[in-house]
Amino acid sequence: MSEISRRKLMSGTAAAGVGLLVSRRASAEPTWNGPAPEPNASIRVLRWKQFIQAEFDSFVANTKKFSDETGVKVRVDAENWDDIRPKAAVAANVGAGPDIIIGTNDDPFKFADKLLDVTDVAEYLGAKYGGWYPIARTYGMLGKKWIALPQGATGGTMNYRINSMRAAGFDEFPKDLAGYLKLCQGLKRVGKPPGFALGHATGDANGWVYWCLWAHGGKMVDENDNVAIDSPETIAALEYAKQLYQTFIDGVLSWNDASNNKAFLADQIGLTLNGISIYTVAKNSPEPALNAIAKDMDHANMPIGPVGRPTEEQNIVTAYSYAYSKYPNAVREYLRFMWEKAQVDRWETASNGYVAPPLPAWNDNPVWTADPKVTPFRDVLKYTLDIGYAGKLGYASAAVVGDFVCVDMFAEACSGAQTPKAAAQRAAERAKRYYKA
Repeated sequence: MSEISRRKLMSGTAAAGVGLLVSRRASAEPTWNGPAPEPNASIRVLRWKQFIQAEFDSFVANTKKFSDETGVKVRVDAENWDDIRPKAAVAANVGAGPDIIIGTNDDPFKFADKLLDVTDVAEYLGAKYGGWYPIARTYGMLGKKWIALPQGATGGTMNYRINSMRAAGFDEFPKDLAGYLKLCQGLKRVGKPPGFALGHATGDANGWVYWCLWAHGGKMVDENDNVAIDSPETIAALEYAKQLYQTFIDGVLSWNDASNNKAFLADQIGLTLNGISIYTVAKNSPEPALNAIAKDMDHANMPIGPVGRPTEEQNIVTAYSYAYSKYPNAVREYLRFMWEKAQVDRWETASNGYVAPPLPAWNDNPVWTADPKVTPFRDVLKYTLDIGYAGKLGYASAAVVGDFVCVDMFAEACSGAQTPKAAAQRAAERAKRYYKA
């Protein structure tokens, strides 16, 4: 494996996402020997609502191909990120509902004992496609068992306007926090302010606040799952975020995951954290004004803070299946089929690389290199920490994220509703409700 060289990366648990790939096989390509779907099987899939229509259409087309080849009927429903979580919880509690849910981050860990074991599918795919990235295994496994199948990350990078960056005094996107703050201040000065969500936005708000927290050495919990958010490192992160907030466009306290897309495409902001959807919509639009935005924008990985290593947080999407399903063999076969490279390549191409690959063998799709503006999204799983850092993924970590504890802490401090110290203390008390001694 070639050395990862975006920046010099520190070793240790915090940099686990960039370690050697695991489950690599040097032997011949494995063969799937799972059982055939049950006769007259019918399954239901609930997944995240698309930001790129072609992505969803391709997913549905792949599903239809599966049904045509196997005879298994598949119903696909799509909901907003934040609507999937409560529906998944209801299904787990009542023992009925979708057979497969494709949701976010560590949600499966809330009800791991009610999920279908997909170890056979995951290990087959890992053996065939060069091994899962370590962060994918973290999100997919509980102990030695796979409880979820990572689909990838809706790769968040810095989306910025090139000419606005240059007007702010920069020829390239800054790689450190001091330069990044100066850029944000310059963007506000030239009339293209940054816009970063501070409302309950699952992808966009969590993405930048956890990055900022971790970049300063802060963390929600320590390695033993003791709440550690009330710390000098957290205070430093909040103080820095307050300076950033002063450059933001008005209204970000109520932004959801669609708000920054709309603001960027409306030519109101010059910088935000987002997936490839803004660029794809602008590039493919019939409107000349949006085409012009696409030509004038680019993407960059998140700057590195005092800790000296990447500390990105990515919205990981995972598929998990309930043990109550009447057709577990059909469920496994559907997941295996949809995760095979032939289907993935079509889906990734249609979505312009909206989901960063969890398996390195998916990296050779031309979508990642045909347009250099897409390439930064390909490797985000190498640079991310898991949402439970520095503790374990589980019910508590999922609940803290679902309750937007970290996002609310940053919103309170940035807006002046609380001092950074008081905001950190309030976050600690909220986190302790879930991380019980």
